[in-house]
Amino acid sequence: MKISFHGHSVVKIHTGGKTILIDPFINGNELTDLIANEEKPDAILLTHAHNDHVGDTVAIAKSCGAVVVAPVELANYLSGQGLDAVGMNLGGAKEFEFGKVKYTKAFHSSSYTTDEGEVIYGGMPAGILFEAEGKTVYHAGDTEVFGDMEIIGKRHSIDLAFVPIGDFFTMGPEDAAYAVELLHPKTVVPIHYNTFPPIKQDPEQFKQAVKQAEVQIMEPGDSIEL
Repeated sequence: MKISFHGHSVVKIHTGGKTILIDPFINGNELTDLIANEEKPDAILLTHAHNDHVGDTVAIAKSCGAVVVAPVELANYLSGQGLDAVGMNLGGAKEFEFGKVKYTKAFHSSSYTTDEGEVIYGGMPAGILFEAEGKTVYHAGDTEVFGDMEIIGKRHSIDLAFVPIGDFFTMGPEDAAYAVELLHPKTVVPIHYNTFPPIKQDPEQFKQAVKQAEVQIMEPGDSIEL
């Protein structure tokens, strides 16, 4: 399994001949190395409805027929946009041909703003546990630290975790380091920072605070093999 990071919260997974994109915010993301109209994933996984996470989902999925997996209210909206969308909810899991997806809680908000300024309720925000090839990847989405991360860590042996450190909209470096203590991943990657002025952070501060996992600070385009 090959996992790559592409700025903000964008993660790409290659496994079993399939490609999965998580939160493909590409256009408008100055930190990404991706070009939206060149992406042809088999599946897109969304943590919540904010525009900097839904990103280019509609255009990408329409161009290549990717299945979109999202919290149910967001999936219902995307189905109305003509996408093949599967709606799931917190605690639910499903085996897809590309891997197993399980949604976990996250503490945040979730709404999508259309080009016309309409605000669409996106349901509950979520984290994602993705399992394939005997490996588990956890994408925390946008969240604060919360005690049930300990349950997630006890119930799932996490090989690689992506956690936000930007502060302001999510947990900052210190809280994110505490989240790592609860989750017990083997490796952790900081995400959701430096994209916008309010979330400017030095990831080294996070790295120095983490004592119980390997921290990899990834630049857009960097990858990890599991």
